[in-house]
Order: sequence, then C-alpha cells, then structure tokens
Amino acid sequence: MGLWKKLTGEFVDIVEWLDDTNDTLVFRFERYGNEIKYGAKLVVREGQQAVFINEGQIADVFTPGTYTLETRNLPILSTLKGWKHGFESPFKAEVYFCSTRQFTDLKWGTPGPVTMRDKEFGAVRVTAYGIFSMRIKDPAKFIREIVGTDGNFSTSEISSNLRGKIGMRIKEVMPETGIPILDLEGKVMMLGEMLVDRINPSFKEFGLQLTEVQVQDLGLPEEVERAIDKGGAMRAIGNMQAYTQYETASSIKDAAQNPSGTAGAGIGMGMGFSMANQMAGAMGQGQQPQQAPQQGGPGVPPPIPQAVQFYVAVGGQQTGPFDLAVIQQQIQAGQVAKDALVWKQGMAAWTAAGEVPELAGFFGAMPPPLPPQPPQG
Repeated sequence: MGLWKKLTGEFVDIVEWLDDTNDTLVFRFERYGNEIKYGAKLVVREGQQAVFINEGQIADVFTPGTYTLETRNLPILSTLKGWKHGFESPFKAEVYFCSTRQFTDLKWGTPGPVTMRDKEFGAVRVTAYGIFSMRIKDPAKFIREIVGTDGNFSTSEISSNLRGKIGMRIKEVMPETGIPILDLEGKVMMLGEMLVDRINPSFKEFGLQLTEVQVQDLGLPEEVERAIDKGGAMRAIGNMQAYTQYETASSIKDAAQNPSGTAGAGIGMGMGFSMANQMAGAMGQGQQPQQAPQQGGPGVPPPIPQAVQFYVAVGGQQTGPFDLAVIQQQIQAGQVAKDALVWKQGMAAWTAAGEVPELAGFFGAMPPPLPPQPPQG
C-alpha cells in the first residue's frame, strides 16, 4: 500500500472548523474519502453550529461545545443508519459548519425611486441606501433552502438576493410611514426599525434573522432640495425689510462699479437714488418715537414741511421719488429731458418735465445744443 493510500485510509478523529475568513456562512468539513471514527471528537466553537447530513437528509444539529460521537450523541443519525444496538465501526456522514455570528456592513438600496405623497411638496420620488446585518438563525433550514450541496457558501452568494428583498420592502414601507419629507432624515432610526419588523418574516423563510437595518442616505429630487434650501434661507433671514435694505445697498455699490455706458449709468443712478430714498424713509420710520408731541402746543415748533418729490418715467419704468435737488442733477446730466414724463402728488396725470413750473427753470440753465459741423472739404 502506497503512502498516500495509507494516509487517506486513516479515520478522522477530530471534526472541527477554524474559520479564517470574514464572509463564510457555511463550510463543509472535508474528509477526502475518510470515514469518521467512532468516538471521534466534534468541536463546535462559539458562533458556530454543526449539521450532520446522511445521504442528503439532515440528521443531528450540534450547538457550541465538545462532543464524543457515539450512539447516544447521534440519535437521529443512529435511527437513519439503523444502529439499534449501538455501533463501533467508522461511519460516513457530511458535516456542515454554519457560522451563526452577525454579518455586518452588507449594502442595500432601493432598485428605483419610491413615490411618496407629501402635504407640502405633493408627490415626491425618493431613493434610499444603507447597510444591514444578519445571522443564521436556523442552520438546518438555511442549508435545506439555500445552500444545498455547496461546500463553501459565502455572503456574496446571497447578499444580492437579500439586498433585493430589503430594497423592495422599503418601497412598500416608506409611503406607509406618513413621515413628511422634511422629517425623513431625522427619522432614519425609526425607519430602520420598521424595516426590520417588516422584512424579518421573509428572512426567516431562509433560516436567517435580520438583526439591523441602517438607512444612511435619502435622495430627493433637485427641485425639492432647492425648495428646502430656499425655505431655510427665508427662515434664516427672518427680517425681510432689513434683508431688502442690505440687498439694495449692495446693488447701488455694484452699479457704481459697473461702467456700462451713459444710459445704463443714468438709469442705475436714478434707481440708486430711488432705492436710497426708500431706505432712508424706511430707516427714518423705524427711528421715529412711538408718540409724537401735539402740534401747536406751547414751546413746540411746527412740523418741517416735506420736500416736493417727483417720479420720473425712464425707459417705460417708474423711478423715484426724487427731490428737486436730485431732479436738477439728473437734468443737468442729461438724464431727464424736457419731454420726460414726471408726476408728483396732487398732479392729475403724468406731464412733460418742461411743462412743470418747478422744473421748467432747470432746463433754461442748460446750454443749447451744438450747431452741426460743416462738411470737411
């Protein structure tokens, strides 16, 4: 008898599995044609269970511990083998070790957007991604339903199946939660717990237990994200009047730094004066005391008369109001012509600036237009 034949003819007296991987769910103990010796030691470590299979039929299942393989420790296998009065000869049986520890960081995701109804945004399409953890709960059922005769079964062989189950179930669960879109990210823990409760029955059919589902990311359409950003900005601004004044001041500064031509500069100057007057009026109103002294009382001067202010039509748009000093500057700069339409309080309709008594004198101080140049001979 050759050396190899002699070695392979020896009986196996220790049955154990030392797992050096991070993703093996089931490992079949390799005998290489050897038989298991009567009285051999079976070592099942913590986080493992051992399943004996005889001729394709599941027999005994062993939890963590050290066992001596005898008739009394193999009741079902003894019945299948017909060992009514015990045995002392070697026997053949397939031994599958199942890892019962938790397998974590398994990824999942919705196979497509989930349509949810929201009171604020209407129908919204949402995507979700995350990780899940699971373990083998019933080794016999897992081998019977999933593993079959696979001698080395890893998480990669089943993760896609489980990932699909979670993704499809979340498409059912998310619309049923009734959680507003704006509150979804703050309810991911609750959403994960709901998924565990809803999906576990499907896992149990395979002999598995879903221990945790983490929702790590929720994807919203771009228009919804923009609406959320705008809503947050409006809430952060709070005082819209102060914000408008700030934006107006910034616009005046930008217009002064933008040399876009005489006409554009004139319009910008006019609008700038208008916005500046509006700002001054708004800030002046905010600084007025709540109770003004009665007019005509002893020692109280009469109110200062309000300056006359005109509105000017520029490019079909209403600008102003401007006081007389500002109007005079605009006329001298050529920004307001005689035929430019103006209006002030008390006027029945818009009127050409040259026909308004308060403004007509400003045009008289302007030099006449230059005469045409003679043609060059």
